[in-house]
Amino acid sequence: MIRGFGSDNFSGVLTEVFKALEEAAYGHQHSYEEDVYSEKAIQDFKNVFGENIRVFFVYNGTGANILSLSAFTHSYNAVICAETAHINVDECGAIEKQSGCKLLTVPTFDGKLTTGLIQNHMHGFGEQHHSQPKMISLTQCTELGTVYTPAELKEICDYAHAHRMYVHMDGARIANACAALNLSRLFRRCCNLLLCHLSGFIPTTQGFCLIFISVFSPCYLRPCLCIGHVLR
Repeated sequence: MIRGFGSDNFSGVLTEVFKALEEAAYGHQHSYEEDVYSEKAIQDFKNVFGENIRVFFVYNGTGANILSLSAFTHSYNAVICAETAHINVDECGAIEKQSGCKLLTVPTFDGKLTTGLIQNHMHGFGEQHHSQPKMISLTQCTELGTVYTPAELKEICDYAHAHRMYVHMDGARIANACAALNLSRLFRRCCNLLLCHLSGFIPTTQGFCLIFISVFSPCYLRPCLCIGHVLR
């Protein structure tokens, strides 16, 4: 039997998951995350990341990235990311179109950002003709299969927060990173928002969630409703 590892979507749903979905399809539940299944899932994430988070379920990764970056930036801001980042290479300009932000890309040897590489774009603050850097976007694991260590993540997060910037982590493969780092659980560390592919926790064919850690943008629900990516 041929096995495809190019995407989680190549695989079918586990029997246990399909059975759970079938059972949940009967009866009536409130929408807008007020159903018992969403409440249970959110509590499970809080058991991992702590109580001071907000969780939102969305349809796919591109929608999750658009919503998360839009919630923390304005159209005159910029997002610093690796040249190989998924938001730069594989999302057909969706981030720049929907958020209005400029992506400031950084050439890297291994797909990983460092504070030294980030510094190349840390200029023009307060200059009205220059896009203002406001967020650093990381991918864990990276698109090249490399992994940030907890110490590397902390250094970047500390650097960003010292410059009053936010940190976004595309964690579509974060479960693989935990396995590679031999971590028994996910550590929230210092990033402000995390995108998780639910297959890293509950092997399904689709589904992502956004986890806002420590800081929450009250404007987040507006882009959610405008773009329509939140699962209800």
